[in-house]
Formats: sequence, structure tokens, C-alpha cells
Amino acid sequence: MSTPKRQITKADIIPLEAYTAERQARRRSNMEIKKPRRIEVGPVATFYFENFDTMFQQIHEMLFIEKGGDEQIDDELRAYNPLIPQGGELVATLMFEIDDPTRRTNMLRRLTHVEETIFFDVGGERVKAEPEQDIDRTAADGKTSAVHFIHFRFTPAQVAKFSDREAHILLGFAHENYGHMALLSEPQKQALAADLK
Repeated sequence: MSTPKRQITKADIIPLEAYTAERQARRRSNMEIKKPRRIEVGPVATFYFENFDTMFQQIHEMLFIEKGGDEQIDDELRAYNPLIPQGGELVATLMFEIDDPTRRTNMLRRLTHVEETIFFDVGGERVKAEPEQDIDRTAADGKTSAVHFIHFRFTPAQVAKFSDREAHILLGFAHENYGHMALLSEPQKQALAADLK
């Protein structure tokens, strides 16, 4: 297996006209890539594990929608390259998905600093999440953001254990108001193990 690409450059960007012609096929392909990378934990939290392919598609979608030219390309690369795993790590966008605005506000107020309680359990060994340090995701009133960007950094031994088909891998929260966990399926483990190479 080849080493995953770690960074998107301007040279990788498809011209807008060419992307527009290929867009539907690329979006369908990307949906298949994303399926095992989407992990629901509890009733309202969903992790979307990112990689080169998901960020490549995201950048092209932003360029397609906003049509901001070369200046926008630089902005998108700065925004999305940090979400590509650099080997020995996993990177996720965490979303608390609650349709009702009142319920969403109430729930987010109960999840103060939830980003500090996220973990993987890799065969009995915990790997704690490291939130992206771009901005504080919890407001002064305690309300957390509906969107978080999370890194998990693994030791070589933990990477080896993650790739072991016999290992049980859990993703969860240890928050007092959201103590949910999910056991990863084999397709989910395989998809994420590729990012750790």
C-alpha cells in the first residue's frame, strides 16, 4: 500500500471548468470514501474522519460554490490542509447534529468543554483527543460549538494495535452529560487504519 498524500497544493487543484464537468461523478465517488469514515456516537454526535480525498473534494466544492479564483485557493488550502492526517494520527470533524434550535442550544450548553473528553480506546488503551487550536470552541457562557476539529495522535505501538483485526476499537466521550461510546466496525477500522500509515 502506498503512503497517503499529506498535503494539497495549488498544483493539485483541478481547473473550475474541468471540475464542473466531473463534479457529479467525483461527488458520488467521495460519498463512497466517506461512508466508513462517518461514525455516530450517541444520539447527536457524528465524527467525520478526514483524509486527503475528503479535503480535496471539500476544497473543490468551496471553489465551485464561491468561485473566488486564485486568492480563494490559498485560503482554502490554509483552512483544510491542517485536517489531513500526517501519519500516526487521525483527524475528525465532530458535529452535534440537532435539528430543533431550542433543543440544540440547550444540549450545547450542557456540553461545556466536551472536546476535552473525547477518546479512542484501542484494545484497552486510551488515546485522548486534541482539539484544533484555531479558536476556543466553548463560549464564556459554557455553550460549546456544534462543530469541532479533533486530532488523535497514536504511538507506533497503538498504530499496530489499531490495525490488528482482533482489537476492539471504541470511540467515545467521558463527559458527565454525554457518556456515549461506539464500537468501530471492521470497515471503519480499515478505513481509519490507512490514515495511520
